Order: sequence, then structure tokens, then C-alpha cells
Amino acid sequence: MPQLLVNKIALLISAMVLISGCDNYLSENPDNRVELNTPEKAAQLLTNAYGSGSYTFTEWMSDNVAYTFGTQKLPEHLQAFTWDDFTGIDQDTPSSFWMTSYEAIAHANEVLAVIDNLGGERALRNAVKGEAYLTRAYGHFMLVNIFAKQYDGTTASSDLGIPYVDEPETEFIKTYSRLSVADVYDKIESDIEKGLDFVDGGYYANSGKYHFTRNSALAFASRFYLFKGDLDKCIAFSSEMLGADPNIYVKDIPALLQQKINTEDYIRLYHSPNDDSNLLLIRQISNFHLPSLGHWPSRGLYSAIFESNPFGLIDERQDPAWVAGENGLAATKYEFLFERSSLTSNVGLNYTIFLGFRGEEVLLNRVECYIQKNQLTLALADLQLLINKRYRGSATLTLPLLRSYYGTNNDQLAAFYYLIDERQREFIHEGLRWFEIKRFGFPITHILDDGSRITLAADDKRKVIQIPQAALDVGGLEPNPR
Repeated sequence: MPQLLVNKIALLISAMVLISGCDNYLSENPDNRVELNTPEKAAQLLTNAYGSGSYTFTEWMSDNVAYTFGTQKLPEHLQAFTWDDFTGIDQDTPSSFWMTSYEAIAHANEVLAVIDNLGGERALRNAVKGEAYLTRAYGHFMLVNIFAKQYDGTTASSDLGIPYVDEPETEFIKTYSRLSVADVYDKIESDIEKGLDFVDGGYYANSGKYHFTRNSALAFASRFYLFKGDLDKCIAFSSEMLGADPNIYVKDIPALLQQKINTEDYIRLYHSPNDDSNLLLIRQISNFHLPSLGHWPSRGLYSAIFESNPFGLIDERQDPAWVAGENGLAATKYEFLFERSSLTSNVGLNYTIFLGFRGEEVLLNRVECYIQKNQLTLALADLQLLINKRYRGSATLTLPLLRSYYGTNNDQLAAFYYLIDERQREFIHEGLRWFEIKRFGFPITHILDDGSRITLAADDKRKVIQIPQAALDVGGLEPNPR
């Protein structure tokens, strides 16, 4: 299968690269390219169906950061912090995420186009097919939640979504249009359902956590239905994943701190595929995790996030931390990895291992649903599982404690406030805070280097990141309103 076809859909949509070819050339099989004639080769190709781009640029737009003095700031850092439309196309930009996501989707489509006609073991073919459906769904899901409005059942059928690409590109120039958010969600849901029917991580031996397994697929479904607002389905998929003992899917931070030899060792333990809480690991090319770049929490903000809790106890998540610039701190969540462009080269790309799904997210998804359904006893029981592995000393969560801490007599509201605070602490630097800001309409205020303040209002249109300029100029897609 010519590699040109694998990449062309992403390149046409993003228009980052111009390509050309002819029918005779496309009919040939270059000697260093994979011909998809076995399910094993199809499975190998799917390793490229997990996008290498990072969406953690959303952290610089969120209330998880302050203006960090003494760090290098590229245009994307400054644009994100002031909510200007991004102009760059390099890694850690929306353009890069757009391109790499559609490139990953193209690999899934190539596999789905041929998998049913391949020989070999039927169970393996089904497992490969399930993974392809899930990677295609995941790519589109992240794209629609970055480049479109948050799903709203009353407006989703008219809100602009993204192109949903569900077949291989066979034309040199093919036009695409933005579906509605509702239509995109319908297609994602269909792919998730088919993926869950077939996925089987048992074929991946020691690399299972780098592929969709049953558990990570259920975690994806949990997030999908939470964002869609289908509380019952979110609870059902979350509960199926968490099973009878959700505790095993909550990372034991105190135990990791006791095992660590140094900070780097702690990070490796945190990301280990042997940790049951880590459900999907994704290799991502990124500079985000370098403390010398961009914006991080100031020491004051870092303290406010981790030291303000109803128990008055030390939060084990706040240490160890890297010093970032003159006034910032960065929680140690990412390993510093580097890929040389060749064996003899001193240049290359920084990359890290990103936790695409964690058990803690699934647990807190279920908590949110319980709170919205006013099933607070169930919500507090789940929250207690997290608390037991996050705070130094004994901490018991009760509604009177939460009412007192948040200054409200509304039990449901107090539980919701605590959930939001715990999510911010748990997923800091992981990009998830931005989606919470969009889902609940939280306003954000940033203080600039000169001391002036700027605010992103609850309903600000800039919360929907603009479609990359090249896709607007060449792809002809409709821009997001400004």
C-alpha cells in the first residue's frame, strides 16, 4: 500500500504539504513500504493511528498557569496565554494537532478498508478492526472538542463540527465540509460501539497499554458519554471498566514516592504500563513538558491548587516538582525523551509518553454523574477511594465538611465544587482542564507580565479554537465565529 495514500488525507485537509503523483506510480509498491496483505501487517500499521501531536497547548490557555518569568516563550505560548488565534504550525500548536490527528485517522481508514478481505486468524482480524474503529473515533473526538463547541443537545445539530473522514483518500483533490457537532458525535458513537464489539488487547503481548484494550475503550466511552451528557451510559461504561474493586485503578501516590530513587525514577513509575491506573499510553512529540518553555503555575497558584483542601492535609501530588523559570513550578508528570533524526545525529525531536486515559478519570467521570443525579452517597464513596491515596494522614470526606469548606448549604453544589477541585489537582498539565472550562463555562483571568489583567468570559467564542489557517485557505472550511 503506497504510503502516499496513508498520509494524503491529513495533508490535503491541513494543506501543510503539497504532494503529487500519477496512476502508474500509485499502482507500484515501493520496496520500503508495507503492503497490507495480512492482519499482522495491518496491526503494525495501526501503531501510526495514535496521533503524535499533543493537545496540552490548552494548558497555556487555562487557569492552571500564570505568566512565568524567565522561560523561553515561542509565539504559541504568548498567543495561548492571551487567547489569540494561533499562527504557527510547529509541534504544540493546534495546526500540528489537526494535521497529526487526521494523519492518524488516515492510517485507521486504510486498515478498515482491507481488513475484512485479509486471510489469517479471524479473531486477530476482528481485534485489528476493533482497534482501528477506536483510533478513528478517538482522533475525531479530540478534534471536535478542540475545534468546535462543547456538545449541547439543544444546539449540536446546528453547531459547526469538523470533517469526519471515514474512508481512504483516493482522489488527488477532494473537498470536505464541516459536519454538525451532532453528526460528528453520532459517527464517533457508532465507531465506539463497533470498536467495543471487536477490541481485544490480548494480541499485543507486552505492548498492550500502547494500544486500545477493552479497559481503555471503556474509559473512552466513559469520557464520550460524559461530554455528551448521557449520564446513565457514562455510569454504565465507567462501572464496567472499574469493576467490583475500583481501588486498583487509582494510582497509589504514597507508594510510588516510597519506591522512588530519584525524580526521574518517580516519573517512570508514574507512567509504567504495569500500573493498573494507566489505561492507554501514547507516544507524543512535544516540547510542552520542558520547564524552560512556556507558562506554568506560579508558586502561589501551585500552592493554591494543592494546599487548599477541606482536610488541611498535605497533598502527596504536589511533590516532587521541577522549578520552572523564576516564579514557576511544574509537577513531575512527564519523562524527558529524545529521538535523534539518525544514529549519528545530534539533532532530533523531544517526545514523551502521554497518559491518554487513566482509571482516576473514569472514577471521577462516574462521580460527576452521581452528583448530577443527586446520588451523593455513591459520589462520596468513589471520591474517598481517591482521597485515600492522595493525602498524607487520615482524611474522611463528609457532606458537613464540604458544606463548611465551600460555604454553602447545598449538598449537591458542595460535592460538585470538591469534584472540580480534585480534577484540577489530579490532571494538572494533562490538558483536561480546558474541556472542563468549556463544558461548564468557567471564566478565566490571566495576569500579564506588566500586571494588567485579561479575562476570557464564560461564553467567549475564543474557547472554540480556530480551524488552522491552511485548512481555511486551501481546504475551504468555514471558520469558527469570532
